[in-house]
Amino acid sequence: MEKEESLDQKAKTEDHSEETGKVEDLNKEDQTKTNDEVEEKEISLEDKIKELEDKLARTFAEMENQRRRFEKEKDDAFDYGGFIFAKEALSLIDNLARSKLILESDENLKDTEALEKTLEHLNIINKDLISIFAKNNIKPIDCLNKKLDPNLHQAMMEIEDDQKEPGTIVQEVQKGFMIKDRLLRPSLVGVSKKIEKKDKKNEVNKENLDK
Repeated sequence: MEKEESLDQKAKTEDHSEETGKVEDLNKEDQTKTNDEVEEKEISLEDKIKELEDKLARTFAEMENQRRRFEKEKDDAFDYGGFIFAKEALSLIDNLARSKLILESDENLKDTEALEKTLEHLNIINKDLISIFAKNNIKPIDCLNKKLDPNLHQAMMEIEDDQKEPGTIVQEVQKGFMIKDRLLRPSLVGVSKKIEKKDKKNEVNKENLDK
């Protein structure tokens, strides 16, 4: 009897130990899971912080770019705000130049005091206009005897001239202007080219006749 009780007690003790071991194993597993979850949370927080830092950096960079664009647009508006008006105002100078040409070519007015005084007044008005333009950073392009520059000049004709290097501006048809460092209107010009020799022309004509 005592032996049976001892065996039952031993069995109960073993069962209790086994259950205790299982509980300990479960606790260890739960503890491991908890540690993994904590690590995952820590990693995710670090990632979120980095992501926020990247977003802030991009936002600040975009704000800086917008500020620079705004400053450039403001400067351009200040420097070139009157671009269209200035371009249209050049017609005043053009009309003065045309008026002078018409008066000078009038046979009835040639060598008269009236023509002389009129041209004098027109020249004064022209100088005043150029002076007003210059105060507003609008200046004429100096082109005569210079090489043709497509950025500043527009060739309207070729003029035979052996005294000048081909492509040299020898005539100004219409004056060009700059507003600060920007082209307001190109100069319309005539450029030099080499004189074609008559002998070559005659040879070409002969060849054509022979054919």
